[in-house]
Amino acid sequence: MSTSGGTTAILAALGANLGIAVTKFIAFLVSGSSSMLAESVHSLADSGNQVLLLVGGRRARRAATAEHPFGFGRERYVYAFMVAIILFSVGGVFSIYEGVHKLQHPEPIEQAWLPLAVLVISIGLESFSLRTALKESAPERQGMSVLTFVRRAKSPELPVVLLEDIAALTGLALALIGVVLAVVTGDGVWDGVGTVAIGVLLVVVAIVLGIETKSLLIGEGASPTDLVTIRAAAEAGAEIGSIIHMKTLYLGPDELMVGMKVAVTPTESAAGVAAAINAVEERVRAALPSVGPMYVEPDILDPSRAAAAAVPAPAAH
Repeated sequence: MSTSGGTTAILAALGANLGIAVTKFIAFLVSGSSSMLAESVHSLADSGNQVLLLVGGRRARRAATAEHPFGFGRERYVYAFMVAIILFSVGGVFSIYEGVHKLQHPEPIEQAWLPLAVLVISIGLESFSLRTALKESAPERQGMSVLTFVRRAKSPELPVVLLEDIAALTGLALALIGVVLAVVTGDGVWDGVGTVAIGVLLVVVAIVLGIETKSLLIGEGASPTDLVTIRAAAEAGAEIGSIIHMKTLYLGPDELMVGMKVAVTPTESAAGVAAAINAVEERVRAALPSVGPMYVEPDILDPSRAAAAAVPAPAAH
């Protein structure tokens, strides 16, 4: 994923959410609708999410140091995890608490036209933000569904923004239903029901994001497709016999580390081995530009050791 694409989607979402958060809060103060308060917190949490993603992206671009020789690329995952666990969860728990309080002490909605108007306008603004995120992620998604993209993407920014926007539109629909029912029936309980539903939605999104980001934090390897590409490029020349075994690890969304042990002929000279390794590295990087650090260890093929060192192919994440 291009950094510019992710930044564009984040900025669009940030601008929309800040404006929506202020408008919703004003509508809450006038109408007293707990659904509007929950949605205000939701939009405020989303704004904080986008700020964290921007900060994470900036910090991840720092140069490598002696203490962190592979750089700071995975710091983007740390900030995405903070988005999932802290802000979404806090927003969700607060909304559930406020909804339960409203269920216990229902109150009629004053000036009902205001929250209804704000919700309709907010749906339009969030739709624009979602459209921008879908447009920016289209080159990376390549026809994949949003859920599949969220599960497989190595860059956290666009998946997080996509989930945020989908959750925001769903939350707005729930709030709209709750406010309309409360106005039509004159029973403020429905406003509380909508608020609890928004809180549950936020918690579910937090869990999904937390699970996916945790996997990236632990460390994921290349996809099965990229593994095939790397192996084919490495074995395309006559310099080596075969790859004995290989392991990969994403150091960040845009940088893949590759380590492999390759079989060379027993009579090969040191200069010949060095030339073979250089040729393998050149072909692999040409085939997969995201490959960063690459370590190729020459060895003499021993079938018994090769079988012991082999690891299962990773499942698609």
